[in-house]
Amino acid sequence: MSKHVTHWIGGASHEGPAPRRGDIHDPASGRVTGTVDFAGSREVDAAVAAAREAFPGWRDTSLSRRVQVMFGFRELLNANADRLARLISAEHGKVFSDARGEVARGLEVVDFACGIPHLLKGGYSENVSTGVDSYSILQPLGVVAGITPFNFPAMVPMWMFPVAVACGNAFVLKPSEKDPSASVLLAELWAEAGLPEGVFNVVHGDGEAVDALLEHPDVSAVSFVGSTPIARYVYRTAAGYGKRVQALGGAKNHMVVLPDADLDLAADAAVSAGFGSAGERCMAISAVAVVDSVADELVERIRERVARLRVGPGDDERSEMGPLVTREHRDRVASYLESGVREGATLAVDGRVHPVSGGSPDGFWLGPSLLDHVGPQMSCYRDEIFGPVLSVVRVRGYDEAVELVNASPYGNGTAVFTNDGGAARRFQNEVEVGMVGINVPIPVPMAYYSFGGWKQSLFGDSHAHGTEGVHFYTRTKAVTARWTDPGRRPEGGVDLGFPTNG
Repeated sequence: MSKHVTHWIGGASHEGPAPRRGDIHDPASGRVTGTVDFAGSREVDAAVAAAREAFPGWRDTSLSRRVQVMFGFRELLNANADRLARLISAEHGKVFSDARGEVARGLEVVDFACGIPHLLKGGYSENVSTGVDSYSILQPLGVVAGITPFNFPAMVPMWMFPVAVACGNAFVLKPSEKDPSASVLLAELWAEAGLPEGVFNVVHGDGEAVDALLEHPDVSAVSFVGSTPIARYVYRTAAGYGKRVQALGGAKNHMVVLPDADLDLAADAAVSAGFGSAGERCMAISAVAVVDSVADELVERIRERVARLRVGPGDDERSEMGPLVTREHRDRVASYLESGVREGATLAVDGRVHPVSGGSPDGFWLGPSLLDHVGPQMSCYRDEIFGPVLSVVRVRGYDEAVELVNASPYGNGTAVFTNDGGAARRFQNEVEVGMVGINVPIPVPMAYYSFGGWKQSLFGDSHAHGTEGVHFYTRTKAVTARWTDPGRRPEGGVDLGFPTNG
């Protein structure tokens, strides 16, 4: 039976007519499994109006009550984690274990946001001048929006809205139209947890809905995760309308393998970080910079592991890698295998011939692929492929590897594999990226640290979640107060002098 997904506005499913709709696919079969309503300016206006109306009451809700709602949402999310993961797997295509892991990482941000009373503590200085005290308070911004990608339909929104809502804001989420169902379930869980109507809203759609949010006068801040060109557009547009913006863009994440590395560990890491979630991760390893002396051995170990990977439908518990999200995306990713060979690379593993266990031949399949002898001038190296394609770049040594990473226009994440503590310490100091792994292939920080890259991987000043997330969703107010003791009221007239610390 075909499903229909619509917006969540003011604490309920939207019942109005849809100006446009899009199809929802099952990537494992290629079949259309449902439709999703696309929002125009009218639906976005309704969601923002509901959030604006709800904001004053939620802002003035005590921290204790906010935390009760946060904990209620956390428990409901934990209880419905498998249900949420199945929705993600059905619409995105990733295998269930990947989807379940995504929900778990999102839950970590909810856990962090449950500590909001401590995170919102300001500062206080007594007697900064005679009889005068000063203190700072953190207050919410108002209505804030999140625009999130298809690859993590639960985790990436949860990088944003738990902290935003806990800080006292009202939130409007615009998820990817490719896998919209997870966001609606999250909205339903918020309502069940006791979040007031209008504090959390969801509008589906494409660029029309995005532009309506970026330009809306009642939206105070925008968070975005997606490709670099769109991140740049979101940043410039929303900032041009006076909004606070954090826009996380694309990546070309490197894994540097030095000669003293544990090659079995490095090969395992390359396979898991390159092909998990079919490579559709902004933190996926896509380029392996390996020193010449161990390159042949590393490539062979990766080939051996790739041959054993089971590709199949996400709802098959035996599957280790699922399909890509759309047919068009699959075809674009596969084209890099042809262009890589044309530009001089060696196709060490051709994912187009990797066997698929179960699933329809009409599914959006591409197996794990490996390009060797890749050069920095090749398009398969320069571009963010966002699929299961690993590019091996052979380097002469440590210095050349670091130069390669630092020359990239992206600066999201990188990893070094070595047993030399001095080399690792030097690497973490010299490499120009925002997140570094040492013998850890995907260095996504825990929720109490903040997520974000450098260079063209981030537009704006704030990273996601952690303390930077709290700062992004609040603004500081400094208060200077005098309460004169009636028994010590000074004599004399009005003093027109500039206040000092006397």
